[in-house]
Amino acid sequence: MKKYYKNEFNIFTINKMIKVGCCGFPVAHSRYYKVLEVIEVQSTFYDFVNPENLRKWREKAPGNFEFVLKAFQFITHPATSPTYKRARHLENLKLENLGNFQPTREVLKCYEILKDYATILKTKIVIFQSPPGFKPEKENIKNMKNFFNKIDRKDFIFGWESRGRWQPEEIEKICKELGLIHVVDPFLRAPTYGKIFYYRLHGGRGYKHQFMDEELEKLAEMVKNKTGYVMFNNITMFDDAQRFLKFLK
Repeated sequence: MKKYYKNEFNIFTINKMIKVGCCGFPVAHSRYYKVLEVIEVQSTFYDFVNPENLRKWREKAPGNFEFVLKAFQFITHPATSPTYKRARHLENLKLENLGNFQPTREVLKCYEILKDYATILKTKIVIFQSPPGFKPEKENIKNMKNFFNKIDRKDFIFGWESRGRWQPEEIEKICKELGLIHVVDPFLRAPTYGKIFYYRLHGGRGYKHQFMDEELEKLAEMVKNKTGYVMFNNITMFDDAQRFLKFLK
């Protein structure tokens, strides 16, 4: 029987139809807050963070500023992932029990910590990014279902960005069943599910691509009359995000 998640897409308290931001702070927080109204926090992907720092972020940000959280790699990525090189707090974790949405004590504890972070930041959206090695195999699908059915979702909206080779219909089925937004780079693929959209624009190999005006204009057409998020994740993300805002006017 399909679970119904009452807050799956209950996001229409947002003041604007489309929010534009960056994946990570590319400039000083004070400067960022003046021109953009949402950030996807990247530090929570790589490692545990000091909750006091998050409280300071929330206190110094404008009241209507939104923090999206990127979920711990400890939930989504196995310990063999090269991204673990940036993790500094692994001493109390059994590495074999991490990643791939395994519903282990360690993974579930990581989610509880992430939930605490989200409460501090008044987060609405949490993004889970699975690695290329996370393929549409029975065990991985079972892990995802067990994980999302066990955790306390609170009022969060969950997005899932798959880096693996999943077919669109496979992603759609999982997202529908588990109440997830399909997170994509719209220049690479279209989302298969979600009453709102969440776009992460990576800027190609090495994140080096700066988006041309023609591309930003095309992007504005893609999101016309829709509700969601456009999040830049390339080297020139701060400039590109501001330029894109002009195409929405």
